[in-house]
Amino acid sequence: MDPTPAPSLTHLDASGAVHMVEVGDRPVTDRRARAEGFIAMAPAVLELVLEGRAPKGDVLAVARVAAIQAAKRTSELIPLCHPIALSGLEVRIEPTADGAGLRLEASARTTGPTGVEMEALTAVQIGLLTLYDMLKSADPAMTIGPVRLVQKQGGRGGDWERSDGR
Repeated sequence: MDPTPAPSLTHLDASGAVHMVEVGDRPVTDRRARAEGFIAMAPAVLELVLEGRAPKGDVLAVARVAAIQAAKRTSELIPLCHPIALSGLEVRIEPTADGAGLRLEASARTTGPTGVEMEALTAVQIGLLTLYDMLKSADPAMTIGPVRLVQKQGGRGGDWERSDGR
């Protein structure tokens, strides 16, 4: 038997009812999170994107703006997320190492009592969906995923970085 206690689910109260976590008593600290996601596409479509010849224009610029907008509206999309003031958000889109598609990375920052992991993850998801939307006529078989948290800094849980390859 594994002696490690199971992690608690913070959005459930003692009776199992869903609630918004109280963060008012937490210290205000610098918080950062970085997430990434991938979209695989046909080589010819990737070439169109990288050369700026996609049928709907500069899809990379539109995806960056969509990712930024999404991060700012995360609490409207995810029911139990606290609205937070982002102090910064960077979005990078680059070809994958294997040349099979694009990698989108979002790095979110705030100073506050709760983290920005959901904002970074939401930015990635919406950025990738925007790429799909703008390119689907050229390649409806594109595949999105995986999307994952890469790193977080600050907060009660401390710093964390993905090292397991999952």
